[in-house]
Amino acid sequence: MPKRLIAEKIINLTPLKASYPLNYMIPVYHSVSDEHIPHIKHIINYKSRQQFEKDIDYMSKKFHFADWDFFKENHNKTATKPLALMTFDDGFYEFKDIVLPILERKGIYAINFINPAFTGDQDLMFRCKISLLIERLNEFSSVPEPLFKLLNLKNGSKTDIIRKLKSISYNHQDLINETAALLEFNFSDYLKNNKVYLDLEDLNYIKNKGFGIAAHSWDHPYYNELPVNEQIKNTTLSIEYMKENNFLDDTFAFPFTDFGVKNEFFVKLFHGNNNLKYTFGCAGLKLDSYPENLQRIPMENGLSAEDELKFQCLYFKLKKYINKNTIIRK
Repeated sequence: MPKRLIAEKIINLTPLKASYPLNYMIPVYHSVSDEHIPHIKHIINYKSRQQFEKDIDYMSKKFHFADWDFFKENHNKTATKPLALMTFDDGFYEFKDIVLPILERKGIYAINFINPAFTGDQDLMFRCKISLLIERLNEFSSVPEPLFKLLNLKNGSKTDIIRKLKSISYNHQDLINETAALLEFNFSDYLKNNKVYLDLEDLNYIKNKGFGIAAHSWDHPYYNELPVNEQIKNTTLSIEYMKENNFLDDTFAFPFTDFGVKNEFFVKLFHGNNNLKYTFGCAGLKLDSYPENLQRIPMENGLSAEDELKFQCLYFKLKKYINKNTIIRK
């Protein structure tokens, strides 16, 4: 059953009365817009301005939003309100024109975790390319026959093709390019005509406004598909970019998920980066056996912040009874 439906059942059956179980909360978003954004529409359930403002108004009542310097020193301390750190991933352009003005007006700090490979629209993250291909496919009245062969499908519908496209991994991006050729879609042309990512000038503008810019890997792979030496390389390259540009070099957020990342990675990463304080996953409200790896709560699951946090709290407490609310690294 999809998480949204499970959450709705739990929320409807059990009103949240108990307090938040940790001393900190870290929400993660990607973009906010009232517009149709083809390169993320089919992969991210981003919120409208009104939905986002409703989220942060609710969270502000329950949590104390802090900047990075205060959060990293105080997130484990007990306080009247748990601390919160607002985070955004991927460095999408909407952060500058839409998100930043809202956060400024509300007095809320945020870190934007970015991928240097895409800064200034040098390229598109492979999942964004998939979203664009789905958008393009929807323009066709029927699926081009060669696409079934390319994607190793005997036959099927658009739904089957879309499901197959969404399953393409970081290590098989050749399929994305071949699909684009079949659908006569050019990613470079799209980037020429559409502002997708923040460029270095944008990032410095955001930094000078008092917000954080930090590492999110070089080019957004699935870490559990990479050997540990490639995980370290991809991470270190992105942190080096932060150092070179005077952005935050003491934190890192995993792209997608830290699922399957072993203890060896953290030991090597922190040993090789003495300034690194904390890394971030996005497994929801959970603890981690590697104490410097903090888990964030994804806020784009089709629920309001209020309902998402109710679900997270109840799920955390349920898993506590069966000793499953801590991620164990091997």
